[in-house]
Order: sequence, then C-alpha cells, then structure tokens
Amino acid sequence: MHALSPIHVIGGGLAGSEAAWQVARRGVPVVLHEMRPLRPTAAHKTEKLAELVCSNSFRSDNAEASAIGLLHAEMRRLRSLVMRAADTNKLPAGSALAVDREGFAAAITETLDNEPLVEIRREEIGHPSPDWDNVIVATGPLTSAALADTIRALIRKDALAFFDAIAPIVHRNSIDCDVAWFQSRYDKAGPAGSGADYINCPLTKAQYHDFVDALLAGEKIAFHDFEIATPYFEGCLPIEVIAERGRETLRHGPMKPFGLTDPRRPTAKPYAVVQLRQDNKLGTLFNMVGFQTKLKHGEQVRIFRTIPGLAKAEFARLGGLHRNTFLDSPSLLDETLRLKAMPRLRFAGQITGCEGYVESAAIGLLAGRFAAAQRLGEAPRLPPPTTAHGALLGHITGGHIETIDAGPRSFQPMNANFGLFPPLGGGIARGARKQALCARALADLDMWIGATVPRAAE
Repeated sequence: MHALSPIHVIGGGLAGSEAAWQVARRGVPVVLHEMRPLRPTAAHKTEKLAELVCSNSFRSDNAEASAIGLLHAEMRRLRSLVMRAADTNKLPAGSALAVDREGFAAAITETLDNEPLVEIRREEIGHPSPDWDNVIVATGPLTSAALADTIRALIRKDALAFFDAIAPIVHRNSIDCDVAWFQSRYDKAGPAGSGADYINCPLTKAQYHDFVDALLAGEKIAFHDFEIATPYFEGCLPIEVIAERGRETLRHGPMKPFGLTDPRRPTAKPYAVVQLRQDNKLGTLFNMVGFQTKLKHGEQVRIFRTIPGLAKAEFARLGGLHRNTFLDSPSLLDETLRLKAMPRLRFAGQITGCEGYVESAAIGLLAGRFAAAQRLGEAPRLPPPTTAHGALLGHITGGHIETIDAGPRSFQPMNANFGLFPPLGGGIARGARKQALCARALADLDMWIGATVPRAAE
C-alpha cells in the first residue's frame, strides 16, 4: 500500500485526466472519479476519458507567433499527457493541430488505466467526502446537478453560465469535390498536413446572401425559461447569432474567403467559403469549421445542403447546444486554484473560467502539480506570468475583477491570447512582438521547470 494518501480528482475530461497524470508523475497516488457511463451527459457519446464533444481542433500549433501554439509547446515541455495523445493522433489541418477524436480519447483512457498510481472509479460524486483532504474538481461545463448544488452552497452565489454550441460533422464521401476543393488558407501546412487540408465550399455573393437569409429565418431550438438570460461565449457563437450582427459578418468570420482560391477556377474568386476539417484518422468524417448552431436538426439539413458542394451531404452528427457554467474565480479561488471557502477543494479546467480544450488541460496540469506539491509538503511554485500557463492562471485567479459603475464583476471565460501576457520592454519592433513574447515565455518556463521539480522526477 502506498504511504501517501491519494489525491481525489472529480471529472475525467481533459482537465481531470491531465491533473491525474501530473499527480501520478510526482509519485503521488490519485483516485479519478468519472460518472460516465453510470450517468451520461447531453453532449458525451462514449465512456472514454477526455472525450472531445465539440471541435476536434486544438487550434494553431505555431509556437512562435500564436498564444495557443505557445501553450502547446509549454505543455509538451511539461510532459503533458493530453499533448502526447494529441501528437500521436494528429490529423491534417493546415497550421492547426487537429486530432482523431476516438484515437485521442482511447490513448488517454488506456494510459491512465495502465498507470499503477491511478485508480479510476466510475461513480458520480455529488458531495466530496469530508475525509478527502486534497481534492481537484474538474467537472467542466457539464457538472452534475448534485455537485453543482454543493458548489453553489459553498460559494453562496450562483455560478455564471453561458451556452456552448457544437458544429455538425459530414461524411466525406457525400461532399461533391467537383464543386469543392482541398486547400489550407494561404496554403499553410500544419503539424500533420500538406497545405491542402481543408475542404472548401465556395459561395457567390447571391448564394451567400440567400444562405444568410435562410439562417436568419430558420427554426431554432427554444430555450427554457431559466436559460433565456444566459449569454453566449464570444469565441463559440452559433452562426445564426453571428449572422444577426450584420449581413457581412459571417464572411469576415467562419466563412471568410481570404487566402483561398480553387486552382481549377483561379479567376472565379469566391465571395464566401465554408471550410470542413478532417475529424477522424480514416478521413471519412469532416466537421464544418465554425458552424456551431442552435438550428433545429431538420433545418440544419435543409439549410446546409444549400451550400455548394454539400447538396447531398450526409451528417454523422448535427449541431447542438448545451449550457455551460463557470465560477467567478478571481473572487473565489486562491493563486493555486483552491476554493477560499474550503481550501481542501481545488478547481481545474473550464469551470474555472478558461475556454478551450488546451487551456482546460493546461489548468488541469497546474492543479495537478499544485496538489501533488501540497501532498509532498512542498510549497507550490507558480509559473511565471510571462508564460502562457502563468498568464492563464493570472487571468483566472486575479484578472478582470474591476467593477464598472459599481456593477457586477466583468470576469468572463478566456482563451489563451497575448493580451494576458505582461508587456515587453521597449525596442521590440511591432512585427517581432509575438515572436519575442513566445521566446521569453519558453525561456522563463525552462527556468521554472528546473527550479520546481528535479529533472529525475520529470
């Protein structure tokens, strides 16, 4: 029997899986509680750990000019299980890192199943046992009602909420490539790609405006009364909501045509383009990029089949909508993600107010390291604020706490972005700013890794 008491991780999504892995890497036993399949959710389809329920993209993998690409690089240096599984199961996606969702979840599940220091218990936890002195809550946007009630009672305020939408997935053999063509925007090749990784469906000006009209008129899912005031997250808006903001908004967002030209028709520049990205390793499924939607299923089929190249589209999954919750973390959590009202509870992942797969996993990584350090009697060391991990942690535990006209706090979920980083000193040319921020981050991260954990333990 292991001499150390286990750390309990509630939730087997990306954040919980990464947290459990990081705890075990420090030689500390961990119990990972996952309620599926005992209690399914509205979004999950399998019982695998770290199942991806929305896009299969981890976004840009450019570690020299992208904040999310920098976060990828930092996580790789921190020996992230999520990034290892992503790299093993990557798919062609231009400059993005996209993964085979089934292979990715299977790799995470198998690794944790085979880790001697990890015990996986398939059970719902509504009330963390008072005997558990070191707990990580990583239940994400679909936290069970019982656990949500427990959390709400502890914080004595309602968690904030927003809607998160899911994009449709199309069978590759139902897409008409006499109309559509393969190309990455500006022919950029990514970590597993060739520079021609997306299927592009072109629309003329008339076709685009007809499509916008159909979106606006299409029948949408009706909200429950308690959902009506729930806002959307700006980084994952349904396409109908984007279209409501102006007729040209979509073609400057998910339907932008810039950098895309059909080589068979080089002079016929599209007015707008719908892109589809490979969703599985076999290349049989492609998802409609940026096409999160709250249209009813029948309306989705009818309207999306008006897109050139998708007239005979067969859908493996249609779009959907689910409610998401997050904490007012800057006022509720300390700098190591512990709940101030009950420090034995530490939070990780999307519930803390980060947005995105990789961001959620990164906060799980930090929570796991902080919890393991506490169990080992060490003082948790915070990542430098100049790193992507430190910048995200700073946003969650100390960012956006100002009030506006004595109104409510403005804390909202956030993707990794350079606006969260401390500014550079003078003398950096505008065009070199991102590269300089990334170089500084990786240098500071390496120093932190060396000071935090002996190399042998890494």
